[in-house]
Amino acid sequence: MPGTKREEDARPHVLILGAGFAGLYAARALGRLAVRVTLVDRKNHHTFQPLLYQVATAGLSPGDIASPVRRIVRRYKNIRVFMAEAVGFDLENKTVKLENVSVPYDYLIVATGSTHSYLSHPEWERFAPGLKTVEAAIEIRRRILMAFEQAERQAAVYGKHDPLNFIVVGGGPTGVELAGAIAEIARHVMVRDFRFIDPSKARV
Repeated sequence: MPGTKREEDARPHVLILGAGFAGLYAARALGRLAVRVTLVDRKNHHTFQPLLYQVATAGLSPGDIASPVRRIVRRYKNIRVFMAEAVGFDLENKTVKLENVSVPYDYLIVATGSTHSYLSHPEWERFAPGLKTVEAAIEIRRRILMAFEQAERQAAVYGKHDPLNFIVVGGGPTGVELAGAIAEIARHVMVRDFRFIDPSKARV
């Protein structure tokens, strides 16, 4: 089978899907044991999700919260890293099909993380992106900044502008931090940069 010719190693093989907090914790714990570990993730970096709101509000750059997965586990000689996506499972034969190879395993850990729900309305996503990835954070940042820019243009040309209202759905840690950061940049950062609008009047 392609991609599996070196699997003759007698040590148990643990396949971990996902290099988030749980996947990396498991990999590093297993890195000290007499097992082989394959760590698979669609990205080659680990994102520190608790600080995504800082990227979304221009407090941090994406590189500040992303660390290369291979660098994180480099010290463990029994861990290999694949940047790939799992596209199929064969539970009977204990293999996971990646994009171009099938990887056998003795033990499988699925740590692919969580995602937000649009309550059976996927069309809502284009109006309200979730905040789970760096890409989403960059898009949210773009929308926040463009809201102020559009208001500035309207005020300069027409003498008035649409209300600057930002709605954050979700009152958990991320939602609260994001709402607070938007209010902070509006009142203490943006207020110095615009001539025709008063960003401090933005509502969150």
